[in-house]
Amino acid sequence: MDIFSYFRNKGIDTLDPAFYKQIRIWRSWYDSKVRKFHRYKVYRGNGASVNCDRYTLGMAKKVCEDMADLLLNERVTITIADETTDTFVKQVLTENTWEELGNEYQEWKSALGTAAYVVYIKDAILDQSGRMTDGSVGINYVDASNIYPTSWQNKVITECIFTFCKTHHRKKYVHIQYHRLEDISDGNRKQYVIENTVVENTKGAGKELTPQEWEAIPTFSGLAERIETGSDQPLFIIDRLNMVNNADTDPTNPMGVALFANAIDVIKKLDLEYDSYANEFSLGRKRIFVAPELLTTQLGDAVFDPDDTVFYELPEDYFKNSESKEAMHEVNMELRIEEHSSAINDDLNWLSLKCGFGTDRYKFEGGGVKTATEVISENSDMYRSLQKHELVLERVLIQLIRTIIRAGISMGISGLNESTAVTIAFDDSIIEDKTTERQSDRQDVSMGAMSLAEYRAKWYGETLEQAQENLPEQMSVME
Repeated sequence: MDIFSYFRNKGIDTLDPAFYKQIRIWRSWYDSKVRKFHRYKVYRGNGASVNCDRYTLGMAKKVCEDMADLLLNERVTITIADETTDTFVKQVLTENTWEELGNEYQEWKSALGTAAYVVYIKDAILDQSGRMTDGSVGINYVDASNIYPTSWQNKVITECIFTFCKTHHRKKYVHIQYHRLEDISDGNRKQYVIENTVVENTKGAGKELTPQEWEAIPTFSGLAERIETGSDQPLFIIDRLNMVNNADTDPTNPMGVALFANAIDVIKKLDLEYDSYANEFSLGRKRIFVAPELLTTQLGDAVFDPDDTVFYELPEDYFKNSESKEAMHEVNMELRIEEHSSAINDDLNWLSLKCGFGTDRYKFEGGGVKTATEVISENSDMYRSLQKHELVLERVLIQLIRTIIRAGISMGISGLNESTAVTIAFDDSIIEDKTTERQSDRQDVSMGAMSLAEYRAKWYGETLEQAQENLPEQMSVME
């Protein structure tokens, strides 16, 4: 299905299709399956060629994995001041496999530049007064290839289409979900409306199903054609890397770029070098050339294993034309291991630098890539890069939490507080000198320059209010 043909037929404007072609290119490098590069032909002469598969280090995926692990791992803590709200949000995140998929979509964000989290209410039941009862809050995770902004300002996407591919009885469908703002007739207000459409994934713009037709498909059963949220706050959250998008000629493009978007030439060179390194062992293996007289016994039995690839038979007239008159000749190719390792390590440093990790992040050793595990300095390139990306991620996480809270309130769950304080504490265990900083803060507390509540809030991932409440118990234990 050509989604852009569908959009044109509907009069929907979105980004240039050329940008999504760029996303497909990033995906091919992430998968290490770039057309005409990882699978290529070598001409052998006489009009013949052979298909070859290039060995790859898979560094595009590796840098994305590492960035995801640094940004969102098990040490990142979310603290919500209101206890009832905290319990509800943590339950929703657990039910939607946030600990696993949250990290996974940080990797997709690094690979394709953008990810989205769409909050929705599933299995809801309306009572006679139209109020929502039962149900639960769900989260749909979306990668960049299925995100189509339709309205944005200052890189903030306000209206957007998300697509979800489904299969039923071997037939493919696309669920198109359009989040847009529209005026409310009873006042000078706006609300988000969600419009759902199901299209058969066929050639061209696809065949659009009626609500009655998609209701008969279990995958789409219960899907409403239109939902009025009554709120001017979106149910989707866009997450992107904090990098300028230079992959599109349109400077207003609100989508992000892949972490390695400006390092593809280095990744290409790394795979060429690694492929050459791997082939060095194949092409440089020992070979022994043997005169034909030595290949069989007097009874005609083979002397050597016919499946042994080390031995090669010399021509029958070898002794007539050879000056050495050697019955066996050993050839040992010289392996250029150091030259290859040096070239790969140089380019690993370039890749690391261009992806925001500084230098010496990766090292090629023993035929594979190893990652440095030492802590980093607060004045390093890597630390500054992480801090920059965390600025966006912190806003995204807080927005996701508040959206979950609003969804819970709309379901009639009592005790939820949308305005409660939310604190995100990122993992700083890789930053050196934290022990020194903590000791310095303790001295500030002892001198009265910092309060105990401020100390707890900073080092225990609590809000200032929570820290203040926890002080009496802490102080009694100390006494």
